[in-house]
Amino acid sequence: MCLGLDPDPADLSPDSAPDADRTGVADRAASAVVEHCRRLIELAGPACVAVKPQLACFERLGAPGWRALTEVRETAERAGLLVVADGKRGDVPVTARAYGQALVGETETPWGPVRGLDADAFTANPLLGEDAIDPLLDAAAEAGAGVFLLVRTSNPGAARLQDAQLGDRPLHEELAALVAEGAPRLAGESGLSGLGAVVGATAPQHLARLRELMPDSVFLTPGIGAQGGRPEDLAPALAAGRPASVLVAAARSIAGADDPAAAAEQLRESVWNLG
Repeated sequence: MCLGLDPDPADLSPDSAPDADRTGVADRAASAVVEHCRRLIELAGPACVAVKPQLACFERLGAPGWRALTEVRETAERAGLLVVADGKRGDVPVTARAYGQALVGETETPWGPVRGLDADAFTANPLLGEDAIDPLLDAAAEAGAGVFLLVRTSNPGAARLQDAQLGDRPLHEELAALVAEGAPRLAGESGLSGLGAVVGATAPQHLARLRELMPDSVFLTPGIGAQGGRPEDLAPALAAGRPASVLVAAARSIAGADDPAAAAEQLRESVWNLG
């Protein structure tokens, strides 16, 4: 289980941050976001192994938002949870290298190295091809971190492009091939690779084939709950004998529940019983 953290400051209580007379609006909103995420980690974290902060939800608050993201990462770390930075980054190689430094590495300067976010893994967009993926894998390998490449996403519009035929197979299978080719570079002792794939739960008809194509990769699987995906449909995504091969992400179905702790535990039980 992976707890998605997609905080919307517009939905938070005006009383959930310090007095506006002492802080600016952006700082106050960022403080409220931190408290919101801390509460969710405290309540739902025991049912999870990771959190997945949606970077855009923090970055829209400017510099205070990035500081809030750092605080949330530290909170998750203290709770014993991994942090998957969900930014879906992807660009030409020189920029991809900078993304890797920002998310899991460090940047050399004349005054010494500057640490980035220090996430444990991050999501990335592979559509620019192998040369744009390589710097991300290099950064992950150096940091002992993971990368999840977009393969078949959970949004309704994904079908138009990701299911379109590319030669004799759909685009999502070509993206899966990129993952499989790169998986040995981040191979772990368990046999699973640190190079995983984002594979949505809302199109379960593709799960068996994608598992066949990516036998050694962890699937980060969004779409359960609010987007309509069902835990019982995820069985084909499991690699045989490897329950850690699927990381189920849920955000709104937990954060919006009257009892986030119970919602997270119920979903954890549903997923665990698949194995």
